[in-house]
Amino acid sequence: MTSETSVFDPPEGVLRATASRGAVATIASQGALMLTQIGSVVILSRLLSPEDFGLVAMCTPVIALLMMLQDFGLLAATVQKQGLKTEEVNFLFWINVALSVSLTLILLATSPLVAMFYQEPRVGPLIAALSVTIALNGLGAQHAALLIRRMQYVRLGFIQVAGAVLSLATAAIWAWIDPSPWALFGGALVGTLVPTLGMWLGSRWRPGLPRRIEGWRPLLNFGAGVTGFNFANFFSMNVDKVVIGRAFGGESLGYYDRAFKLVLMPSNSIFNPLARVMVPALSRLQDEPDRYRSAYLRVAGLLLFLLLPMMACAAAFADIVIPLAFGQNWDGSVAIFTALGIAGLVQPLNNVAGWLFLSQGRSRDFFHSGLIHALFVGTAVLAGLPFGLVGVVVAVAIAEYLKVPAIWALTCRRGPIRYRDMIRSVGPLVLSVHLVMGLLWLAKPHLPGPGLAALLQGGLLSYALTALMISTTSAGRETLREGWRLVAEKMPLRRRMVAGT
Repeated sequence: MTSETSVFDPPEGVLRATASRGAVATIASQGALMLTQIGSVVILSRLLSPEDFGLVAMCTPVIALLMMLQDFGLLAATVQKQGLKTEEVNFLFWINVALSVSLTLILLATSPLVAMFYQEPRVGPLIAALSVTIALNGLGAQHAALLIRRMQYVRLGFIQVAGAVLSLATAAIWAWIDPSPWALFGGALVGTLVPTLGMWLGSRWRPGLPRRIEGWRPLLNFGAGVTGFNFANFFSMNVDKVVIGRAFGGESLGYYDRAFKLVLMPSNSIFNPLARVMVPALSRLQDEPDRYRSAYLRVAGLLLFLLLPMMACAAAFADIVIPLAFGQNWDGSVAIFTALGIAGLVQPLNNVAGWLFLSQGRSRDFFHSGLIHALFVGTAVLAGLPFGLVGVVVAVAIAEYLKVPAIWALTCRRGPIRYRDMIRSVGPLVLSVHLVMGLLWLAKPHLPGPGLAALLQGGLLSYALTALMISTTSAGRETLREGWRLVAEKMPLRRRMVAGT
């Protein structure tokens, strides 16, 4: 492994401090984004109907597929490659732009075919309009990757929060004036345009004229492996929505899509953004396996402790969460949310596996992990389809459990992290949250207060019981000590006391 440096790298000798500040900045920005997403769920679900969301959800798989293809894994190559040169960044930028414009034109031409597939004419104009976001996203993709590589997370977080807030404001005002799926298009357009402009201003890098470079094949080969994973992951994340929309219609898809996104909201708000911190940081620790292992297990344990008790509480209190989030007209999402929430107790394990593949440059194994995802989910959807919407949901939830051992066998085949490391580090936590979820179901009828008060009590009880259970193991105690240490270091009173001694 080389130790080349690049003008696009953060300053030498401050990796730990930069990563720590980046983690704090990312958590803060993601907290703001999560509040915005909650606001979006609460506000827009009351202004628009399940059918409105279902129509946009019919467009989402196609848009997601093309946005994945426009990336071609080149953003990951920009972040991961050691000794990145200016001409390489310029080359990757123009590849992204060419792909984005081409895919936009293809979608414009084929939008009537998408409407024919769903047998829903309103989808055609909607997906044609949404195609513009693909071109806009491609213009800012490399600039965003440079901010991540430089670990400029405060700047990146500000741009993302500004885009999310303005996107919600646009969609809400539009929905109030004209309650239709087009309000969601307006929000998506603003939510893409504002971050793209912000990335250009924030990165301060400007492209030159397009030109071919030497050594471009390794960049595209790495990108091809990441794209292979993204394609397989796209299939596993969207095949259920396509089948439900085609088999059961827009309203059923609306119920499923909103429950699915609500389950994933905490995970996406925490794990995906922190990948921007962990992948570049771990990439620079590949020559130090002990430090690599320690850093990864410490962060993974803390983040799982932050997320899993929350998911256990949400699954146990689904009949309270759904009306609070969406309003009283979304009862059809309760059973869906419950099943997906239970699966959410293991799904984050696959999120943190991705950090290892990318930071170690194992794009081919990353692709293979995506194939495992796709195989399990595709089989589950087909198996559940004869039993209706609930059958599909239950089958998908079961598949989430079955694929975890296969994913981690592949993940731990190479690199500093071994299977036994993960079992020892997070195994007790995963087992504990399942027991806690069962206890919450039993305790729920006995909790005093209205829905929100009971939910808050359930959340506190979930974290307390989880902490108590994992404190019986050495790995659990280490996670709790690390969490307390992190909180204590950020407490203003403690800092003043230390400063005065």
